[in-house]
Amino acid sequence: MDRIRITGGVPLAGEIRISGAKNAALKLMAAALLSEGTLRLSNVPHLADVSTLVRLLALLGVEVTMDGDADDEGHVGRVLSLNAANVKDTVAPYDLVRKMRASVLVLGPLLARCGKARVSLPGGCAIGPRPVDLHLQALADLGAEIELVDGYINASAPGGLRGGEIRFPKVSVGATENALMAATLARGTSVIENAAREPEVADLAHCLVAMGARIDGIGSDRLEIEGTDRLSGADYRIMPDRIESGTFAAAAAITGGSLELLGGRLDLLGAVVEALQRIGAEIDETDGGFKVVARGGLAGLDLTTQPYPGFPTDMQAQMMALLSVAEGASMISETIFENRFMHVPELCRMGADIVVTGGSAMIRGVPRLKGAPTMATDLRASVSLVLAGLVAEGETIVSRVYHLDRGYERLVEKLAGCGARIERLQDEAAS
Repeated sequence: MDRIRITGGVPLAGEIRISGAKNAALKLMAAALLSEGTLRLSNVPHLADVSTLVRLLALLGVEVTMDGDADDEGHVGRVLSLNAANVKDTVAPYDLVRKMRASVLVLGPLLARCGKARVSLPGGCAIGPRPVDLHLQALADLGAEIELVDGYINASAPGGLRGGEIRFPKVSVGATENALMAATLARGTSVIENAAREPEVADLAHCLVAMGARIDGIGSDRLEIEGTDRLSGADYRIMPDRIESGTFAAAAAITGGSLELLGGRLDLLGAVVEALQRIGAEIDETDGGFKVVARGGLAGLDLTTQPYPGFPTDMQAQMMALLSVAEGASMISETIFENRFMHVPELCRMGADIVVTGGSAMIRGVPRLKGAPTMATDLRASVSLVLAGLVAEGETIVSRVYHLDRGYERLVEKLAGCGARIERLQDEAAS
């Protein structure tokens, strides 16, 4: 199993090009199931999760082709062309869905287009209080009949979905996206109240509009969708990844460096920019994106993760790595996901002073971290250990880096190109 080796202490300097957003790309790929035409997506990141969804869509009968695309700056990215004219299966099996929770987003499009779908529960989880409840209730509000049988969601709508009113009891990005896609082909008008406002939801909505959908309220917490008989193909460019942007901004700050993030958009970052500025980073828009410069020490702060436009849970671990070397005490409260402090013991192994009580973590900044062997537990926890390794004294080894492959394109190469002493060790070199 591959590892990453980092020797810390080098301020980062240079340019990093931001990839397309993983959390937008996956939903846009699922949207291809809504049309018989070809959906051509550019700026697709090269990630394990994207490859997993390609395999699932191909299994369902989607024709997938891939090529390169050069933008005005000559940057080459992936272009996926997806054609679902001949959907041959409506079953999303456990073997693929277990690898990526976002696979459940084929449920709404399959149900709307084909009138039925059988999708494994993500990760084989029990339904209980998990957010997939909200997906199923939203589809039921559109007229779907749903049963849970042997770990699978069996959904049907023999006469087609019909417009309805969906009121989410709490904000759910995935449930909003599933309901939005399904509603585009439902008869009549649908309204989604307390819809997620994340930029990735808006990106999906804009792509659906390009395919012929009629959607009002994009970017707000109330979406109104007038159903249509069919959607067409479209050409659509995926938005830049705001979490990748925030992660590299944090890398500049923690190392006391200077990075220009090409293609990054400050308007997508909101609360992340505010937090980084409060701890002492300078952030300015440039012609090509934005620049982050850290001068002097970092200051502590308190923050709480919240749905957009609040501070994103996907940046919580990275901010904790930063605050572990900031001056004074800080507090992070996690309100989105349970059990999202699994990186804390690994950061403490490197000398961080962090105490978790319930849904909050108290961080007392230390003068320095020390390199250590660490183990990644999830995607964002993984990159927090990389950030800590960039500033730690000595050598840090991060194991289980397959988590990083799910959400960061060429992370090691991008950091190394800005001066980081970092390398990926293949199986034989790591043993």
